Amino acid sequence: MARTLNLEIKESSEELKHLLDKQTSVQMKERLQALYLLKTGTLSSLQELSSVLVRDPSTIYRWFQKYKEEGLEGLLKPYKSPGKTTTIPSAAMGKLKQYLEEYEGVISYGEIQTWLKEKCGVDVSYHVVYRAVYQKLNAKIKGSKPPKRIRKKSGMGEPNPFTEKSGEVEWEAEEQSPVSKC
Repeated sequence: MARTLNLEIKESSEELKHLLDKQTSVQMKERLQALYLLKTGTLSSLQELSSVLVRDPSTIYRWFQKYKEEGLEGLLKPYKSPGKTTTIPSAAMGKLKQYLEEYEGVISYGEIQTWLKEKCGVDVSYHVVYRAVYQKLNAKIKGSKPPKRIRKKSGMGEPNPFTEKSGEVEWEAEEQSPVSKC
């Protein structure tokens, strides 16, 4: 038989049940459920909790260690990964923001990419420039074309050569038939 867990849970089972009902995050619900099951005595070993919650015992053990060290707040604090650092330094981002506000003739993200390389010494890919301008700075490129649905509604799209009749070429009756030339 598996060893029982000796974890002192400070919160009452009613409080844990109330917190469990309020949670929207699946990860936090699992953690609270583990505490609740242990507090009510429904399950008493790490192996039982592991099989009910479908988690590795080491994961549940890590949750309980975090609870011992930091309490319920530490256990329920969501983990945010640091992510990759931005490739455009903050000083260059400030200059870029000012450049976009002042300069009216920006045509493309490629032009901004060239400007960053020349003025700030930052050599980044087109995709990084797009993310920085469009997503981080929430700026719109002045020379960018409108979305396709707007072009269609306003008639700004390319003319279709198959739908427009051209009066430039007039065929004579003799030249239309390829058999007559043979």
